[in-house]
Amino acid sequence: MSEPSSPAPGLDRPRRSRSITVLLPVLGLIAVALCGLFVFGTVTEKVGPLAVGIGVLAALVPVAVVVTAFLWVDRWEPEPPKLLLLSFVWGACVATIIALLLNSGAEAVGDLLLGTGVGGKISGLVSAPLVEEAAKAAFILLLWWRRPSEFDGVVDGIVYAGFTAAGFAFTENIYYFGRAFAEHGFGDGTSAGVLAAFFLRGVLSPFTHPLFAVMTGIGLGVAASSKVRSLRILAPIGGYLVAVLLHALWNGAALLGGAKTFLNVYFLIMVPLFIGVFSVVVMQRRREQRIVAAALPMMVDARWIAPSEVSLLASLSGRRSWRKQARKQSGREAAKAVGRYQASVTELAFLRRGPKLTDEAKQRQSELLQVLKTSRAEAVRLADGAPRG
Repeated sequence: MSEPSSPAPGLDRPRRSRSITVLLPVLGLIAVALCGLFVFGTVTEKVGPLAVGIGVLAALVPVAVVVTAFLWVDRWEPEPPKLLLLSFVWGACVATIIALLLNSGAEAVGDLLLGTGVGGKISGLVSAPLVEEAAKAAFILLLWWRRPSEFDGVVDGIVYAGFTAAGFAFTENIYYFGRAFAEHGFGDGTSAGVLAAFFLRGVLSPFTHPLFAVMTGIGLGVAASSKVRSLRILAPIGGYLVAVLLHALWNGAALLGGAKTFLNVYFLIMVPLFIGVFSVVVMQRRREQRIVAAALPMMVDARWIAPSEVSLLASLSGRRSWRKQARKQSGREAAKAVGRYQASVTELAFLRRGPKLTDEAKQRQSELLQVLKTSRAEAVRLADGAPRG
């Protein structure tokens, strides 16, 4: 790894008060922990500890598939792991509690006003779509507002929405799988039981909640990348409404329609929609690659990167081979340093898409150049200290 000169200056960041840097994160962790305990206690009280254990084991399979899929989407401009974890925890705990409380209230009011049994349908068709999609979207909206540097396009919206929905679906699946076990045991795959519930929710439809939430994520991603004020307002609203309508349609097919209606909705609407979203993701990934490739010559001219690195940085396969080689020759820490270097190059490429950098973008560029410089120095140091074969 050669050493081009870098104009990156040192950063003199203002020191934040300890109430922000220490107290708020601690309070946030406490709140999330309490939410998790509340959810766990509620589910355990309804189905029992053994059923919860079975539910957790069954729910791990679909959530692993969903998370892996969204990590694949996130390969060009990887989001900070702590934010991805936080989005998952938000969906699994905070959004779940909000939905549980409001949906239960809507069901009780519906039963009181319209008769016993009607409240459940009102909750499933109206309250659940409105409340659950809003609860999942709240984290993405908060992230866009508080961390705009980590949220700058459609792919980011898809990834964060997917992780939030994956957390929500994980907790929901624990309950549904646990209830199926408590009421019918394992079943045989065709009758009610864990096997039937797993086939329906874990095999046929593991991406339903993420698919709904992704609609809102796309809307917020469009807003984040747009300079048009009306679009920044209307795109998130439109995405949320599409998510609500799809969620209501899915619940309606399950609650009001028979098996034929459910299968028609699944194969004629949900499957084509999933394919459409997948196509959008593939196109966005190719677009990201073109943005990075187009920015690399400018970075060479600015002496931010070495000319010999252009081919390695222009493709995911080249980047993966570079990290693999660094790990083989210099160890895991060297590979991580190369990964940080590659990520900073990607973020710099996206930052310079516009015709002119704002003051905030200039500050972010200085931060990224500092990361680039330090990660390069770390990789070079580890390579120089590695034993030669």
